[in-house]
Amino acid sequence: MNELGFQVNSAQLLPQTKLPLRQRQMIQQDFQQHFQVAVSTNEKLTISKHAQLRISQRNIEIAPKTWDKIADKANEAKKMGVTESLIIIDNAALIVSTKNNKVITVMDRDEATSQIFTNINGTIILDK
Repeated sequence: MNELGFQVNSAQLLPQTKLPLRQRQMIQQDFQQHFQVAVSTNEKLTISKHAQLRISQRNIEIAPKTWDKIADKANEAKKMGVTESLIIIDNAALIVSTKNNKVITVMDRDEATSQIFTNINGTIILDK
């Protein structure tokens, strides 16, 4: 600290003022609230054009309630560090990029039984 009350830092001069306890607590609470919102936000899945085409071509029907479950589990997997996931439901298998919150492709269960899935670091099986 120099004679003017500033801490010498090679990048900048920082004043040596100490905030009152109540103000420091409020700043800490604000940060914690923003952090919790950022961490807990469930992002909606988007469906790629390719996946939309596959759903249409293969006549795959997925109920809105099932889409909600898929999105919830994809977000949960993302929090665990999964970036690419295979999600298996009763009538279909989906490849989901949890990193980008996007459904990459969809196939029916019969087709999925004869496939080899690569570059997947998480699998989610949703029961009925």
